[in-house]
Formats: sequence, C-alpha cells, structure tokens
Amino acid sequence: MSRIRWWLALPGVLLMVVGLVLAHRDATAARSAALRVPPPAAGVLPSVTELPDLADPSDLADQATSRRVGVADGPVSLRYTFDGGIHQPITDVSGEHELRPLGQNGGALRLVPQGVGLAVAYPDRCTLERESDCPRAILEGLRDDSLNPGTRPMEYGASVLMTRGDVADGANVLQKGYSVGGVSQYKLQVDHRLGHPSCVLVGRLGGIYRAEPWLSVADGRWHDLKCVRVGDRLTLHVDGAERAWVRVPPRLSIANAEPLRVGGKGPARGNDQFAGEIDNVFISIGGVDG
Repeated sequence: MSRIRWWLALPGVLLMVVGLVLAHRDATAARSAALRVPPPAAGVLPSVTELPDLADPSDLADQATSRRVGVADGPVSLRYTFDGGIHQPITDVSGEHELRPLGQNGGALRLVPQGVGLAVAYPDRCTLERESDCPRAILEGLRDDSLNPGTRPMEYGASVLMTRGDVADGANVLQKGYSVGGVSQYKLQVDHRLGHPSCVLVGRLGGIYRAEPWLSVADGRWHDLKCVRVGDRLTLHVDGAERAWVRVPPRLSIANAEPLRVGGKGPARGNDQFAGEIDNVFISIGGVDG
C-alpha cells in the first residue's frame, strides 16, 4: 500500500520541482530586465514660452486674484527629487504640483547626475555688462493656495551646490510670493557675495524677517538647507544643525496668489537668478514641531 501511495505522490513532486525551476527562471529574467532599464535621462529641459518682462514685482500684487486667496486647510507635504528625467513632467514625488521650466535670453535648465538620482543645474553666473541680456531660467508652478501656510507652522528647504563663482547679491533657491506690494512671502536664498544662506518671511503688512548665519555654503559641496517657522520663531538649519534664528510676530500670515518658484523670482530681468545646482526641494505645512 505504501508503494502505491509513493507512486501516486510522484506527479505532485515533479510538478513542484518544475514550478520551482520556472519561478527561479522568471525571477532571474526579471532581474536581468531591471538591469537593462536605463536610468532617468539627464540633459536640457525644454522651456515653455517666455513670460512678459515684468521689471517690478510689485506690479504682480494685483494679478492672479480672480478668486479669494486661500490657505492650507490641513497638513501639506511635497518634495521634488527631479529624478524622473527630462522626458517626464517635473512633479513632486506624489506626481502632483507640476513645475514648468521658464527661460529668457537662451537661459536653460539641465538635469544632471547627483548621487543615484538627478539634480537641476541652473545657468552659470552671468558676467555680461548688461544684466538685461543675461540668460535666465527658473522652475515655476501654477497658482496653488494649498501652499499658503497662513500662520501655521511650516518647514521648507532644499539641497544646494554652489561655488564662489556662483554667488551674487541675490540668488533665490525657492519662494512663494514677494516681499513688496503687500503680497507676503516665504523664501530661501543664498544672498550676498559672501554666500550666506537665509530664510525670509514677509507678511502682508510688511516687515522682513530674515534668519541669516555668518557662514558660506558656496564651497563646491552639497548642503542641506531647512527653514522652520513655528510660533514666533523662524530658524535656519544647515546640514541638520541650527545656525540662525529670528523672532517673528505669531500672527504674521503668509497667503498669496503667486506660484511656487525655484531658482529665481521669475525669468525676467532682476530675478535674483540662482547659479549652481538644486535638489530635494520640499515644503511641509502643519505637523511641524520645530
């Protein structure tokens, strides 16, 4: 009887062995296919149609106000890694909040290798005699009131790579809004020719609040910059360490109809153009402990 049961079990054993062999073959084929998938493509990002030359940002205070300006009604978190390559729209990691490359005077953005991913490289610092002739390029989103924090706690920042040749009187990393015209603003910049990073908040009633340390990040190395606004305090962190802070009015509210911009306050002249590379741009509203 046991001999009969053994022969009856043999087909099942053979089927199990065949199944294991096929599974191993499929797994090997999948790994080989994954190795053949090319990495995200680096290269030049095609710019959309240039915007009109708006020399005075205060002129923008009355634009894009067809509906009442709102604020985030709950926690918001977005991050741009720029790892999708030049053939994909530039969105945050959730596939939303698209950014468009904008340029003037031949200014263009490039995606360049950074670690295992990509970063955005901006035009070289311009040395032309007339600033109006300089190549300029930024990333710009659409109006998105969910990125307005109001008085809520928030964090925002990016990783930057700059050299001494990239510095200027103004080099904006990311911003939403303007500091003039009663628009309100939050901004991260590497300001002055000393290469100092700084965090800036401006309310609709004016008053510029800036946290700026006496250190340079224009040293040819990557640095992680983070601005934190909680209550009456705006703090700048560099590479994970708190380096500067400033007191702000707890009731200071930031809400505007301007889009998120990365690398400058616009593509037009006088845009505080960033030079160098930017990666890992992030914004978090609500749920911030400081």
